[in-house]
Amino acid sequence: MPDSNTSLLSMKGIYKAFPGVQALENVDFELQKGEIHAIVGENGAGKSTLVKIITGVERPDNGRIELDGVPIQAKSPQHAQELGISTVYQEINLCENLSVAENILLGREPRKFGRIDWRAMQAQAIQILRHLEIDIDATKDLGDYSIAIQQMIAIARALEISSAKVLILDEPTSSLDTHETEKLFQVMRKLKSEGLGIIFITHFIDQIYEVTDRITILRNGKLVGTYETAVLPRLELIAKMIGRVMGDFNDMVQIKLKSDKQRAGEPLLRARSLGHSGSIAPFDLDLYTGEVVGLAGLLGSGRTETAQLIFGIDKPDSGRLTMAGEEIKHFSPADSIAKGIAFCPEDRKADGIVDDLTIRENIVLAVQSNKGWAKRLNKNQQYELAEKFIKMLDISTPSADQKVKNLSGGNQQKVILARWLATNPQLLILDEPTRGIDIGAKAEIQKLVLELAEEGKACLFISSELEEVLRTSHRINVLRDQHFVAEFSDEVDEHTIMQTMAGGEK
Repeated sequence: MPDSNTSLLSMKGIYKAFPGVQALENVDFELQKGEIHAIVGENGAGKSTLVKIITGVERPDNGRIELDGVPIQAKSPQHAQELGISTVYQEINLCENLSVAENILLGREPRKFGRIDWRAMQAQAIQILRHLEIDIDATKDLGDYSIAIQQMIAIARALEISSAKVLILDEPTSSLDTHETEKLFQVMRKLKSEGLGIIFITHFIDQIYEVTDRITILRNGKLVGTYETAVLPRLELIAKMIGRVMGDFNDMVQIKLKSDKQRAGEPLLRARSLGHSGSIAPFDLDLYTGEVVGLAGLLGSGRTETAQLIFGIDKPDSGRLTMAGEEIKHFSPADSIAKGIAFCPEDRKADGIVDDLTIRENIVLAVQSNKGWAKRLNKNQQYELAEKFIKMLDISTPSADQKVKNLSGGNQQKVILARWLATNPQLLILDEPTRGIDIGAKAEIQKLVLELAEEGKACLFISSELEEVLRTSHRINVLRDQHFVAEFSDEVDEHTIMQTMAGGEK
């Protein structure tokens, strides 16, 4: 653990608002020399905004930032690099067709008589690589190496650019296997021993406990607290991230999941060893008609990746998937819709509603896509469909011709549900269907999900709110670090699920 008197980066009282959203509210953060410090939190916690302020992508509305005791305000990412703050992102922004040496020293190549001194450049690159204990040929193209090695080269370049004091690693292990991750951790530990301060952004709980010294937790744009990793139990970390108080568990009522009454005959959907490298490990899953199966896990656990794989957005590289007894050979959203699978995505703004279209136009999109654009629904058919679901879902609007962007979040979510219900699906995949909407609208959507199950539809239900998963699901699968780790179909409570999400630790 670094000395507490070696403050490197200090942020006090940071505020940042965007239109309609208070992204950060009075947040403090401190990074010490020679420490690896994790910043954690669920979607909307404020992690990305905090990093953008550190790196000069955004400017705070209020607050004070110091680097080595000197007030700073990065005006751009380049300015941040000049100050000694470098960032390596999940997506590696390097040139695979150039050599390792060229990538490390791009824009700062040693020159002789006005030309690039290739021998000097290679020698300089080798020296940098040796310092990081990376044993590779610097003359070979970057594209010849694995993602893990490319990640190391990105770190080498980041350190070379700025003589960095602070290194920010944003989800650097998302595409790495266990061996590659350990190699990265070796480099991180070496840099830490040399006094570098490292900010580590990750969703992998095991990795946080393996490599970090301290953890700062954000929730809904506010600071929950900063803790020494060694003394913060995993279960308590998760409780703080999702906003549950440990003492509350004592008063919780256990939920009896009556799945046996729901499961009858052959499963509607069956996955066996279905997986996609880098996003979700091979898993088995059965969904029966008339039941709701919940997926519980932290952000990054593989919940959304599972949904996207089943719906055909991603293509599996292992396993089999059958729907109504028929094996799915061609994975695509269009084929999934044709087979009776519907998917309401997590981000309704980016992937769901089309802002500038009306409620009617949004609702008929999936039906029209399934029919083909050569067989267009006429206006009367469109209005009939839209009015049916406006009434069924109690969408609050003066008319079907209201622009969807003018609706509340809850009503926008209902429009997305209406779009997919209009296709009369057998299986409905709901990814965070109640995020960002008020309590009343949440209750309505949860009730609707259960009513659809009673009508014989199957539902895969994903939510960060464990109470919601418990209340809505007949069975619950728990995911951790891109693996299915447990299934509950009998008596279970929130505490048990959180323990499982944390790795079984109390």
